Amino acid sequence: MQAIILAAGMGKRLGEYTKNNTKCMVPVNGTPLIDRMLQQLSRLELKRVVIVVGYEGEKLMEHVGQEFNGLKIEYVNNPIYDKTNNIYSLALAKDKMQEDDTLLLESDLIFDDGMLSLLLDNPFPNLALVAKYETWMDGTMVCIDRDNSIVNFVPKAAFNYQHVDQYYKTVNIYKFSREFAQTKYVPFLEAYTKAVGNNEYYENVLRIITFLNSQELKALPITHEKWYEIDDKQDLDIAEALFSDTEALLKKYYTRYGGFWRFPQMLDFCYLVNPYFRRSKIIDELEANFRTLLGEYPSGMKVNTLLASKCWGVKEEYIIPGNGAAELIKALMENVEGKLGVVRPTFEEYPNRIDESQVVAFVPQNRDFRYTATDLMEFFGQHPVDTLLLINPDNPSGNFIPVADICQLAEWCEARGMRLIVDESFVDFSEEWQTSSLLCDKYLEAYPHMAVMKSISKSYGVPGLRLGIMASADSHLISMMKKQVSIWNINSFAEFFMQIFNKYEKDYQQACQQFIEVRAEFLDKLRAIPYLHVMPTQANFVLCEVQQPLTANDLAVALLKNHNILVSACSAKKGIEPNRYIRMAVRSREDNDRLIEALKATDV
Repeated sequence: MQAIILAAGMGKRLGEYTKNNTKCMVPVNGTPLIDRMLQQLSRLELKRVVIVVGYEGEKLMEHVGQEFNGLKIEYVNNPIYDKTNNIYSLALAKDKMQEDDTLLLESDLIFDDGMLSLLLDNPFPNLALVAKYETWMDGTMVCIDRDNSIVNFVPKAAFNYQHVDQYYKTVNIYKFSREFAQTKYVPFLEAYTKAVGNNEYYENVLRIITFLNSQELKALPITHEKWYEIDDKQDLDIAEALFSDTEALLKKYYTRYGGFWRFPQMLDFCYLVNPYFRRSKIIDELEANFRTLLGEYPSGMKVNTLLASKCWGVKEEYIIPGNGAAELIKALMENVEGKLGVVRPTFEEYPNRIDESQVVAFVPQNRDFRYTATDLMEFFGQHPVDTLLLINPDNPSGNFIPVADICQLAEWCEARGMRLIVDESFVDFSEEWQTSSLLCDKYLEAYPHMAVMKSISKSYGVPGLRLGIMASADSHLISMMKKQVSIWNINSFAEFFMQIFNKYEKDYQQACQQFIEVRAEFLDKLRAIPYLHVMPTQANFVLCEVQQPLTANDLAVALLKNHNILVSACSAKKGIEPNRYIRMAVRSREDNDRLIEALKATDV
């Protein structure tokens, strides 16, 4: 057995990373791709590795040399790499391909060690590693039958989104027998290049062979093995997250702040959204109008304020919609002066917007971080502030203060000329959610120094829309903030969501009730995990204390590496002991059960 690696390409899409360097020498987490691949091949019983070089070939040959960890290295040069595609590179190595059974690899791949064993341990002589199609994949697809025979290669030009459930992506790792190379592949390769030319792809030859004999080449679908093809900077960034070492693993994911559709096999228990309202037909209506909304400008602030007023039953002069609550938080904090009172641990986006010297923090002195409105009035009565922030339910503790008690707190703040900010982004997950919101004119007018913030992303499960609202009877504050945000701060999809939402309010009510039932079941199962202390919660997440000798980071890494589940280790939360707590979202029953099984399987 031998291996042939195609490494002649220029890798232009990687920009400065390949300006003076071949693509396979680009490092992923400090290790060049070619070094990782050769290290994996050196563990196999191979007679040699043949590398087809082209762009910056001299540098690559100097870097690798004639031997790598005892593995013999040979080279084939493609002098016209800039005028040809990979079919020509492979054609240059056709004589060597016919001398032995061959593993064929493209040099821009990164993959788990076990993937090569999948090929070698399979008795079928001619195999292509394939993976079920996912949205990040690009390039050649295949269709396979029940026997895993490849019945068609689907080039990019023939790709059809209506058929994606039938597609598998070629991983670009193949095993070919010497006989197949001699009698099938090389003869067809020679004929194809003679007829069509060299600016083609070697998969086109395989496509012709499968048309003639569908039993000649089998597909070997991978399951949970990790791999990635690195064509551009984004690919490199994702690969570094997927293949991080233990020490850097969590940071690579946490600092992304979302975009996890690029990791479709991963379960995200870190970011907090309603798992059930997305099943409403409101999503179908959004999808049906996608092309129209994409091609049209959204309305300005006046119209979107009207829509927000209609959806949440607040006077237009009291409400402002934002490009997510994050935009409104930024604008609000730019108008806050003096000292800010917070409860910690909490959602740090508000205090992060001002100097830490302005922050006065109350930390509950009990194991579960429980506190009441009375606790806040007692503490901030002794430590006066100009603005008091309350996240209700709080993040990450899940602590909840009933609306009657918040009204007492608001009245207390009014008497002292203190602004009260209540972020109720999670209030619709509370058991009394239908009567717990402060988003109504009655409360706003009773407490004009109060501002109420709500993230629509979390409650309604639509974070991609980037929609949030803030309401206050302080018309001067609302008017000032409207001038500070851009004229088109809401996109057309978010505007359309507000336009049609009232038709689906019953769906939303059912989703909230279903969530409360699922959360109760999830909490009961979590309490059976011996190394977790589970805290009460009225939100769509739960904070757990991790018992020694396990640490929060240990548990988060184990869940990600072994089960592809992401949880928050609360590493950025102030007011709590580091490396001791994890926060987990509440998702669907099926997802929650998968997390429970992963927690049970984690060694203590």
